[in-house]
Amino acid sequence: MKLGIIGLPSSGKTTIFNALTKGDAPTGQSMGGRFDVLTAVVDVLDARVDVLTEMFNPKKTTYARITYTDVAGLQKGAGESGGLSGELLNHLSGLDGFVHVVRAFESDLVPHADGEVDAARDLEALDMEFLISDLTTVEKRMQKLQDGLKRGAFKDNKIEAQQELTLFALMHETLSEERPLRTLSLTSEQEKSVRGFGLLTLKPTLVVFNIGDDQDEIEIDYDYPDTLVTNLRGKLEMELAQLSAEGDSESLEMFMDEYNVTELSLDKVIRLSYDLMGLQSFFTVGEDEVRAWTVKRGANAVEAAGTIHSDLAKGFIRAETVAYNDLIALGSMAKARAAGKLRQEGKTYLVQDGDIINIKFNI
Repeated sequence: MKLGIIGLPSSGKTTIFNALTKGDAPTGQSMGGRFDVLTAVVDVLDARVDVLTEMFNPKKTTYARITYTDVAGLQKGAGESGGLSGELLNHLSGLDGFVHVVRAFESDLVPHADGEVDAARDLEALDMEFLISDLTTVEKRMQKLQDGLKRGAFKDNKIEAQQELTLFALMHETLSEERPLRTLSLTSEQEKSVRGFGLLTLKPTLVVFNIGDDQDEIEIDYDYPDTLVTNLRGKLEMELAQLSAEGDSESLEMFMDEYNVTELSLDKVIRLSYDLMGLQSFFTVGEDEVRAWTVKRGANAVEAAGTIHSDLAKGFIRAETVAYNDLIALGSMAKARAAGKLRQEGKTYLVQDGDIINIKFNI
């Protein structure tokens, strides 16, 4: 999973990036609209992996991972001055979703470009840039389809072209009403058909209001599908993350208690990211490795096998499966098998969060 941390200049997105990745990238430096990207891959720390590692004592333990990119180059008014640059648009289009950082903190040291802080205004401003970008993409595709239908260019697939034009007309209407495309209830086939167009407002979005250390959480009406909203004290969270990276557990615990922080931002945002993207974890275990894998909720056993390796999906025979809680309660695979908790499942089995799976296959 690859998520882009986006936001207007001085929103504190690099601060949030550091908080999520335990990094120390320079903050407070406006890129002046210049495209630039910082990238970090972070482990999804999961207590279940630790318990399984203790149980199986493997040579290697591998957590699931998330890639975060801190994307510079977004500015208010880009749509009115030629739109997003091709390089920036290509990067944004390749992401699975966005962590949209919105400034809600006051700072005399970092004055807001508009003179005063207004989170609702800034949230709407960046949303509008993405709406304009998508509208341009949709209009170009509609024009191409319309011209092709008039010229008879779609003789062999005229019905499919007309269906696509109808879908793009619906998207055009939605964007013209200043609603993101994720408000549409597209079928899986429709989503697949438009995937290559990199439509930005179709991507799941986690909105993070970046508040001050002593500031109350803010609430703004922002109720869209595939959208979650949270508050983070970015500067404080970055400092806590750096203490965690340094291994200073005593200071970390003291500051978390002082500011009533019950969960580090990395853990919180990862949990919200999994919810946002509709993801879950399953595990493979053994003497060589205990490993966490990520699949969509509702994935079947063959899809889980393909996540591990394409050959396992091609030659799938069955999946030996036991629920994490059952395995831990019983204490071993042998006891799980004796108790009838180690099941033999076929291709259509729907993987559950926390399943321990062993794929039987033949190529």
